[in-house]
Amino acid sequence: MEKNLSDGLPLPQRYGAIATIIIGISMAVLDGAIANVALPTIASDLHASPASSIWIVNAYQMAIVVSLLSLSFLGDMFGYRRVYQCGLAVFTLTSLFCALSDSLHTLTLARIAQGFGGAALMSVNTALIRLIYPSHQLGRGMGINSFIVAVSSAAGPTIAAAILSVASWQWLFAINVPLGIVALFFALRYLPANGSKNTTTRFDLPGAVMNALTFGLLITALGGFAQGQSLMLTGAELVALLVIGFFFVRRQLALPMPLLPVDLLRIPLFSLSICTSVCSFCAQMLALVSLPFFLQSVVGRSEVETGLLLTPWPLATMVMAPLAGYLIERVHAGLLGALGLIVMATGLFALALLPSSPSDLDIIWRMILCGTGFGLFQSPNNHTIITSAPRHRSGGASGMLGTARLLGQSTGAALVALMFNLAGQNGNHIALLTAGTLATIAAIISGLRITQPRVQA
Repeated sequence: MEKNLSDGLPLPQRYGAIATIIIGISMAVLDGAIANVALPTIASDLHASPASSIWIVNAYQMAIVVSLLSLSFLGDMFGYRRVYQCGLAVFTLTSLFCALSDSLHTLTLARIAQGFGGAALMSVNTALIRLIYPSHQLGRGMGINSFIVAVSSAAGPTIAAAILSVASWQWLFAINVPLGIVALFFALRYLPANGSKNTTTRFDLPGAVMNALTFGLLITALGGFAQGQSLMLTGAELVALLVIGFFFVRRQLALPMPLLPVDLLRIPLFSLSICTSVCSFCAQMLALVSLPFFLQSVVGRSEVETGLLLTPWPLATMVMAPLAGYLIERVHAGLLGALGLIVMATGLFALALLPSSPSDLDIIWRMILCGTGFGLFQSPNNHTIITSAPRHRSGGASGMLGTARLLGQSTGAALVALMFNLAGQNGNHIALLTAGTLATIAAIISGLRITQPRVQA
């Protein structure tokens, strides 16, 4: 079994396993972004305001954030394969519920349930890749994974536009049902089993509750403040967040295998990579949520045109992410990440400086810069996060990777809602400037990793 763990799966099974990962994680990530272009349409159809419709995105993100670490811990205990299979089943069923929703309230509840399924997929995704690929090819595996995650995040508008051009918004969710059934079949047949499950450590139920409350209050406070709820309520949420968070962290520090991997955060390379991920994904979400509103409401483009104009971002990422996966073995991840984020920041600032009546070309070359930079950054960053942790803590590292991404994306979506409420149509411009600033900060943090020694898988 140890040989299997270190050398990965044999080739026929490896192809089936990575196909399972690709289908599952693309659905989970895509559903966090695919609704962005359709938000104006969904809001109109369900008679909701633009600001409240943001919760269609935020409800999904919040459910994932509050459950991701708990599910990654269960992966370390009972096996990454089992958690992934259960996640696929839940995600497929709840996607059907989303498609059948007839109000903002029911759609939001269905998205929360769908988020728990997506969290199970994301929580053990990179841990499974560490079992699937031989250690000397792990960079390639991470490159493929980063390619799928980045493209799924960025291609949401494009895919949504394609679906909306021929069908109603309900099909944005219904399409997951046949894909989920195929992925579940593959998962039962090809996914590897854990070699070393941790059956001695009991699941920390009080810690799981405090984890859910801590991250749930954080996202709720962000979203509520963004949508103009009373400052007293927001203040109460922040106080509760600080109190529960304090006791949660203190409890985790005393455990040999904590739910929140504070022991891993003591590794400088790991913590710097996590911070880089939070800032970069916040920047990405600021751009991808605000741009559809800008292109449709300000520039006057249609839904389909909006999706097509955003397509160069995922196309550039498709080229760069696998290339970055190969470069990991030759160039320091901190340097690759910093270069990629500088390119991304340049593209975001250029988008913020778009003329009032931009041509298609004006938008396209800026999107290419953003996608190129994002693709160059993500593979090395994810590789560093998963390999800087001990192998038996792969689940915890995978959970933190997903948590950092979702925290960044949820914060970005909430910030867009805040800027819309405070600045109206000018909120788009402010959102893009903020995105560029965050990408610059992420580049600086990534650059700090150059001082740290490289790790081996």
